[in-house]
Amino acid sequence: MPGRMPSSAAGCASLGREWHAGFRIVADAVAFRLRRLEMANLAGAASIAFVVGLSWSELLARTAFAFLLNALVYLNNDYLDVAADLRSAERDGPKTRYLAEHLEAALAAQLVLAALLASLALAFAPGLLVPLIVGGGTCFWYSRTLKGVPFADVAAMGVWGLAMALCGAPLGSALGWALALQLGLFASVFESIQVMRDAPHDRDAGLRTTGVVLGAAGTARLARALMVLAAAYAALALDPAGAALAACALLVPLARPPVDRQWTRVKLLYGLAWLVVCASLYARGASAGLVWSIAGAASAVR
Repeated sequence: MPGRMPSSAAGCASLGREWHAGFRIVADAVAFRLRRLEMANLAGAASIAFVVGLSWSELLARTAFAFLLNALVYLNNDYLDVAADLRSAERDGPKTRYLAEHLEAALAAQLVLAALLASLALAFAPGLLVPLIVGGGTCFWYSRTLKGVPFADVAAMGVWGLAMALCGAPLGSALGWALALQLGLFASVFESIQVMRDAPHDRDAGLRTTGVVLGAAGTARLARALMVLAAAYAALALDPAGAALAACALLVPLARPPVDRQWTRVKLLYGLAWLVVCASLYARGASAGLVWSIAGAASAVR
């Protein structure tokens, strides 16, 4: 029939629209998280690669891997939450509605990202399968179930922070693991503040998060305890000066609104502490933590 598009051309056009939708959905998920300062782990992974002495090419490759892994887990989170977000007056918007209208494209985009990440890990550094499987798997479990399980939500994001940081170093690097653990502790603090911020919305959605169960005051106490743990670990394992900066987060009034502002202040303080830790370790070529300093002094006496 004149004017009818050939089936092959129609198929190509349909495929092109699906690819465009998938790309837009991924870009929306990444842009949203960047605006909310939720992808700071990219800088963490890159700085670990720098401190442990990797080449610039490997640093860039590992940072690119971390970026794609972020895109995958945040898209998966949006994909699993789309129904709840559509019911929320705060979260329903053009981004959420577009995702809801293109769920098949969103699923296809996740499969493509997962396959690409697995291929890159196998071809470049098989150790990257650990952050992909552990980090990506934990985030999938979190988005599917754990975000509604008190205390498991905070612990899961601590594991995610640790696994994500491992993008920045070979698995055989002891220093890389020590730095990654610090970022995992920071991530636990961030999540404890985030569940306190999101508690009203989560309560309305029927979720029993740590913030809902403990309330603002109880969640603030949990965040303080995690801050003490993060600062103590930094002092013992990495650098006392960085630990002192991290301890300053204890002065931020968490229970005082707006919580978003307090969350940003904690992130800035931890960012500064992290810079000091990385600069100290890079300059010394080894940990300046109290445990290692004491061990070194004891060895010198012998």
